[in-house]
Amino acid sequence: MARILSQFTITPDSDGDYTLHLEDEDGETIEMTASYEQLDLIVEGIEEVLDMDEEDALEVDEDEGEAKSTEE
Repeated sequence: MARILSQFTITPDSDGDYTLHLEDEDGETIEMTASYEQLDLIVEGIEEVLDMDEEDALEVDEDEGEAKSTEE
């Protein structure tokens, strides 16, 4: 079963790479080193997934806003 992400940090190191700390809800931390190019690929992947889900996410917000306005 996949662990649930609690928090993460990304810090640059002295070699021009970045250290990622991924902490789960139990407090266990995974530490990884990534290059700028690898982080850029991660960002692109996240943006693609969020763009696919954006319409659904906005639709829910709009519906909630409409429900609030009809109650007033």
